[in-house]
Amino acid sequence: MKKTIFEEMGGTYVRCGDYFIPNLTLPEEEESRFVGAWGQRHLQYLKEYRRTLYLDLMMSGRLNSYLADIEEQAQERFERIVEQMKQAQGITEQLKADNALEWVGRMNNIQACAREIVDKEMIYQ
Repeated sequence: MKKTIFEEMGGTYVRCGDYFIPNLTLPEEEESRFVGAWGQRHLQYLKEYRRTLYLDLMMSGRLNSYLADIEEQAQERFERIVEQMKQAQGITEQLKADNALEWVGRMNNIQACAREIVDKEMIYQ
């Protein structure tokens, strides 16, 4: 019996009833890196709206490193935006010492704005 291209490349099959199913495995990634909230949200976006890119990254074994890179870039961008907005609005440690409630409210507003910017620029694109 003539071998299939899959068998010629070293692939094997397992028999399930009347069917032969190929034994497929995903390639191992070099190292597992941390993927936090930003990376998890981008992963969900990829699964729902960019299915082809998600499957390509997963099948090539690059998904974890891709998501870890997104995580690092998004976190750096978020922190940079927060610092810039704090300087632009004049939020200082003196305000924190004088009026803690106002400082917390303004910081929450800045962080919410920065989160929206990062989501739009990096996570959901």
